[in-house]
Amino acid sequence: MSRYWSPVVHELTPYVPGEQPKLANLVKLNTNENPYGPSPKVLEALRAEAADTLRLYPDPSGEKLKQAVADFYGVTPRQVFVGNGSDEVLGHTFLALLKHDLPLLFPDITYSFYPVYCGLYGIASRQLPLTESFEICVDDYFQPNGGIIFPNPNAPTGRLLALGEIERLLQANRDSVVVIDEAYIDFGGESAVALVDRYPQLLVIHTLSKSRSLAGLRVGYAIGHPDLIEALDRVKDSFNSYPLDRFALAGGAAAVADRAYFAETCAKVIATRTHLVADLEALGFEVLPSAANFVFARHPAHEGAALTAKLRERSIIVRHFKNPVRIAPFLRITVGTDAQCAALVAALREILS
Repeated sequence: MSRYWSPVVHELTPYVPGEQPKLANLVKLNTNENPYGPSPKVLEALRAEAADTLRLYPDPSGEKLKQAVADFYGVTPRQVFVGNGSDEVLGHTFLALLKHDLPLLFPDITYSFYPVYCGLYGIASRQLPLTESFEICVDDYFQPNGGIIFPNPNAPTGRLLALGEIERLLQANRDSVVVIDEAYIDFGGESAVALVDRYPQLLVIHTLSKSRSLAGLRVGYAIGHPDLIEALDRVKDSFNSYPLDRFALAGGAAAVADRAYFAETCAKVIATRTHLVADLEALGFEVLPSAANFVFARHPAHEGAALTAKLRERSIIVRHFKNPVRIAPFLRITVGTDAQCAALVAALREILS
């Protein structure tokens, strides 16, 4: 029945999300979910929202959530855009700010939704290779462009670009929008939100799925100059005026406001990551430096696909990317609880022996 499709659909290569298997006693380390539940204050806010008011539409502007984000980062609500997960925020960003005559620039190894959005919206793009050590080289982006986007830390590599390098990039690209996708920044980096008041072309995008344990609620936001936010609002209101439901708005605001719980769970993940890296290196793995809630590792004597399959036989799921070929030897391993990571290391020790 594909003869009924619009022409663009034939040309799309959709994003493939991480597997959500329904297996018993599973150690699930493949989709970078937080191993710790959301703040108790989030659950309290969700229970309060389960009321007769669900018959009414939610706030289309998400003012309560915007205010919580603005308070956390020391910006104004006019500098905040909220959406149904950071993927929707990214989708609106591509259409509102990154569709120009010159090509959009992003790394060749990065979040694989970027080329999907380029295909969906007909955006010309150019992918710039990471260095031999899988780092972003800022100097490569000193060329004419219609925009720049990359995650920091990068995904799936986990490598962090220092804030000083991002500022150097902004200084050299004042005529196009620079989008920093900070889905993982809370696990070891310094946010570029500190630069938005000095660089009107900078947009920083965050999600509550990772560091605030709300992958199931779907909340994301962007911070930038009000002119950039207005462009996102115009696209949003031409697509879906009510992208966040009452639960997402209430739970998201509560999650952002609970700073103590946020700091506690991030610290736990960072500590477990440190131990996991040491254990993997002791088994002979090369592990890229990570500032995320995952690690990217390869073993010189074992293919990534084979290790992934053998772990699955032991009910342990990690992520493997066969393309591009350059990263095929790697496993992307979510940092779980100490017990989950210990189970992973024990299984790898058995496999390697």
